Amino acid sequence: MEEKNLLAIVGPTGIGKSEAAMALARTTPAEIVVVDSMQVYRGMDVGTGKPDHSTRAEVPHHGLDLADPEEEFNVAKYVEQVRPVIEQIQARGRLPILVAGSGLYLRALLDGLCPAPGENSALRKDLVEEAGQIGSPTLHARLQERDPIAAARIHPNDLRRIIRALEVHSLSGQPLSVWHKETSGLLDSGWKGRLVGLTCGREPLYQRIESRIDGWLAGGWVEEAKALFGRTLSKTAREALGYRELFDWLEGKADWQTTVQRIKQNTRRYAKRQWTWFKADPRIEWNELFSSIST
Repeated sequence: MEEKNLLAIVGPTGIGKSEAAMALARTTPAEIVVVDSMQVYRGMDVGTGKPDHSTRAEVPHHGLDLADPEEEFNVAKYVEQVRPVIEQIQARGRLPILVAGSGLYLRALLDGLCPAPGENSALRKDLVEEAGQIGSPTLHARLQERDPIAAARIHPNDLRRIIRALEVHSLSGQPLSVWHKETSGLLDSGWKGRLVGLTCGREPLYQRIESRIDGWLAGGWVEEAKALFGRTLSKTAREALGYRELFDWLEGKADWQTTVQRIKQNTRRYAKRQWTWFKADPRIEWNELFSSIST
């Protein structure tokens, strides 16, 4: 059987993942898969750092423009559309290079999505109200009785995860830990993946982030936000980093200088969260910014 190999390049926003992927794709038969929760939206181009048309013409890119911004898009829909594309890239004899800013979306592709029942808003509301009366540790004790494996992984004060585990048990009669055993991603299906992380000092990254934001704002991001502003956007699209601050500015809730500073500050905070997520994955090989990557 022919080996199925993929490469994932991960790291915080602005660090140069796309540039590294393009450099590699110019030297080996490859196609790029963008693993990003916001670049899936059509018309949200400048402010998400979406590769331009000349870049896409040079090397095929996938995972972009999958939904209109009015549509609620999620990780399950992403995996459903993109996983077959990765299989097709391999069938063409090319290396799939995953450029991943979204740790959740990457994990779903590589390690799979739990097929447990979806959210039940009425049940969740009841559990939240009950937690307010008896406290999350008491709910955690209930979870310990129903699913001791899940309870051992969840802190007694982590109400969100406690409620999810109890919700799954109530809806299906099966512990969440049982559902997790049925999870299957690419790495469970004969694929071999190499994960490369790009890193650098905080200050150089923050300087790159601020310079990029200034370029985007001068290069059409404001006009893009204005075009989206009058549309009935999904909650996810409306809350996209940078766009929500520009929408507040368009509504007169903040002046321009404050808006720009908020975009930069929130982007720096987002980069820190990305670092935290990826640093927790022991499979990732870390490389300093601009270091060479070989397959």
